[in-house]
Amino acid sequence: MALLERVSTLLRANLNDLIDRAEDPQKLLRQLVLDMENQLMQVKTQVAIAIADQHLLEKKRKEHMDGAAEWRNKAELAVKKGHDDLARAALERSLSQDHIAKGFSQQLEDQHGETDTLRTALRKLDQKLVETRSRCDLLIAQERRTRMVSKATAARQTISTQHNSATLDRMKSRIVSREARNEAEVELMGGDALEDQFAALDREEHIETLLNELKARQSKPA
Repeated sequence: MALLERVSTLLRANLNDLIDRAEDPQKLLRQLVLDMENQLMQVKTQVAIAIADQHLLEKKRKEHMDGAAEWRNKAELAVKKGHDDLARAALERSLSQDHIAKGFSQQLEDQHGETDTLRTALRKLDQKLVETRSRCDLLIAQERRTRMVSKATAARQTISTQHNSATLDRMKSRIVSREARNEAEVELMGGDALEDQFAALDREEHIETLLNELKARQSKPA
């Protein structure tokens, strides 16, 4: 059956190999799940049909077996009544019914085998579907976790960058403040030196004045 061939192909599918080769493993597994679900419904339908056919064959076989038994009873009655010709005809009918019943028995045996095969395929496909769904859910969870870890890493990097930036800003502020203080100190020191120089000039001039006055007094006659 083409259906069983498709099911067999799905059952032989190696999930690990398919995932390793797929560009988008999640997409591939989702499609595989859909295919399996579709085939599973078809197999369930075929199993139901096979069971119904099995019941029908069993009913037909029983009808012909009952018919064969009934014609044998008629043959016995004909013999009792001394009607051998009727007995022969009844036996002929009985043998015919037996032959048909045996045909239905063979068909019923074949039908049992087909039904069992379909049931086995249904069970295996259902197990494969559960496995594939689980792998798909696992991949989705792994991808979700990877995204969360990536976001967390990016957030930590951003916080670290902001912290480093704030640290640099504080260092720059300290350097600027220190430079400002140094400039102020230099300016203050420079102002004191200039005043000291002018004070020295005033002292020198005052000394010169005193010296000249002293010389002038000494040069006057007594």
